[in-house]
Amino acid sequence: MFVLSKLLSAITQPVFWLALWWALSLLILMRWRRLAVVMLWGGLMVLGLLGFRAIPDALLRPLENRYPVPAVKFIEGHAGIIVLGGALGHPDSYRAHGQVPLDAAAERMTVPVGLMRQHPQLELVFSGGEGRLLTLGVTESELARVFYQQQGLDMTKVRLEDGSRNTRENAQQVAKLLGTRCQQSWLLVTSAWHMPRSMAEFEAVGCKVTPYPVDFRTGESTALTEYELAHSLLRWQTALHEWLGLWVYGVTR
Repeated sequence: MFVLSKLLSAITQPVFWLALWWALSLLILMRWRRLAVVMLWGGLMVLGLLGFRAIPDALLRPLENRYPVPAVKFIEGHAGIIVLGGALGHPDSYRAHGQVPLDAAAERMTVPVGLMRQHPQLELVFSGGEGRLLTLGVTESELARVFYQQQGLDMTKVRLEDGSRNTRENAQQVAKLLGTRCQQSWLLVTSAWHMPRSMAEFEAVGCKVTPYPVDFRTGESTALTEYELAHSLLRWQTALHEWLGLWVYGVTR
């Protein structure tokens, strides 16, 4: 299932489909030149339209708005924070420079640090192994340990789970790590657009979690004039990946 999910992730990348479209156009070019030219120009037009952020934002917004950020007064009654991996960059840069790299989802790492400082009674459970098909021998948990140490957290309150490779395994491994304590109230920290799938998986294994979404990508609306091709393509991939993941996890749960 893990290998299949990684292979299927290619279909959530718009450029993957455009590449197939252009490859088919070039094959057709050898026999039906006019049709091939129309397809090639059509693919180029679609690529240009994908740069408008309004459409992928419209797909991300309902995912991000499903769960609100809980008020401060509700945090006190929780046993701790469960943080899902996915915010740490390639370990090669850490090996070379000794600094833990954070990617675009950095709030998954930074927000819990602030919560731990404001509420020192909380525990922190980080969940993240190696989510790559070709492993590098460095888990996200190893980088998380260094990051939390560098941020000055009390490491006696931090537990690391390093066996999970995707969201479903995050939930399964954390439930196994916590045992009956998973029935206590825990804050679940992950990207807002990733929260619906995460909540469903943690509830499926019997964990009592309160969503604490971070790493929001959208606001209340997106102007039609917002145009960033590279940035927009990443948003398309994120949105399609999550909606496909929700469907696949739903039918296989």
